[in-house]
Amino acid sequence: MRIGIPKENIQEEKRVALAPAGVDSLKRAGHTIYFQNGAGEGSNFTDEEYRQAGATIVYNAEEVYRRAELIAKVTPLSDDEIDLLQENQIVFSFLHLAVGKRSSIEMLLKKNITAIGYELIEDDLGLPVLHSMSEIAGQLSIQVAERYLESYSKGGRGILLGGITGVAPAAVVILGAGVVGTTAARAALGRGAQVIVIDRDLSRLRKIDNSFNKQLTTVIANPYTISKGVKFADVLIGAILIKGEKTPHLVTEEMVKQMKKGSVIIDISIDQGGCIETSRIKTLSDPVYTIYDVIHYCVPNMPALVSKTASYGLNNASLPYIQSISDNGLSNALLNDDGLAKGVCTYNGFVSNEAISNIFNFEYRRLRIFSTN
Repeated sequence: MRIGIPKENIQEEKRVALAPAGVDSLKRAGHTIYFQNGAGEGSNFTDEEYRQAGATIVYNAEEVYRRAELIAKVTPLSDDEIDLLQENQIVFSFLHLAVGKRSSIEMLLKKNITAIGYELIEDDLGLPVLHSMSEIAGQLSIQVAERYLESYSKGGRGILLGGITGVAPAAVVILGAGVVGTTAARAALGRGAQVIVIDRDLSRLRKIDNSFNKQLTTVIANPYTISKGVKFADVLIGAILIKGEKTPHLVTEEMVKQMKKGSVIIDISIDQGGCIETSRIKTLSDPVYTIYDVIHYCVPNMPALVSKTASYGLNNASLPYIQSISDNGLSNALLNDDGLAKGVCTYNGFVSNEAISNIFNFEYRRLRIFSTN
């Protein structure tokens, strides 16, 4: 199969879809990889590394899209990238179509694109590709929180996350006990913070409570407890995920008004719309703004802060799926892996994800795949 890896061109993205090791694996299996020059620079991978791994280096995005059967990306498709897509191509990327534009989906359907969202692929343990990025975002949220709590940030409270002898640590309140919430809790506890995790799922709270030997506080989520937790927080981390759907606003603007002056909100759910009413998308170069004296950090591609680690993580998680389609063909790969099939958003000119069809009022059709053997 002919596989294309273009350079990311939105949201100051520095990650790349496949590391040289992934290209090497695909090349050894007999596939052809077209790699846009400079696509790995943001992750400190050189074109020469990709050339040695077996990629054919091309010098513009148009050529990557024109020559490839499968496009491997990182960020959601821009309008320009959708224009470059060829009829019947396969696209792997974080798509987040639930918070995208109807016109973008219409173009995918018109071109018969098979669009596979990394964030929707499942296995027996959860969401394997998203998991790797969630681990990174959870850890980074605490690093970012420490930075903006400092006195010399834009209005930070001037407190040390872990406190010192005789001085209380910061209170970190985490909405969501999934992968992001768990990794954020681990990082915050490691720095000595007081940690409170709020989730509506009692079994998840039991799991995280047991994982950390009751070093943190767990609370069942409802408007009352969320309001109390938000008011108490020095750092509020939004880590809510509803698979394939827009995230609801669990923290209202009125709740934000009650927060401490100089406290920090990090809304990791922003790539799915955000779970805090006052959140709005920002960029890596201009990541924060202040509302009601509360610092907001809402960057959808947060893992790009550690682009090399993130690119390796994405490579490790996504390569088996790219390899399966490349080796076996799209139909056979989807037939043999229900979890991969759940990542398909558009197929054969129709929306194959029910949540997206409901949001944008498209006709929904279940995947009907036939073996090509």
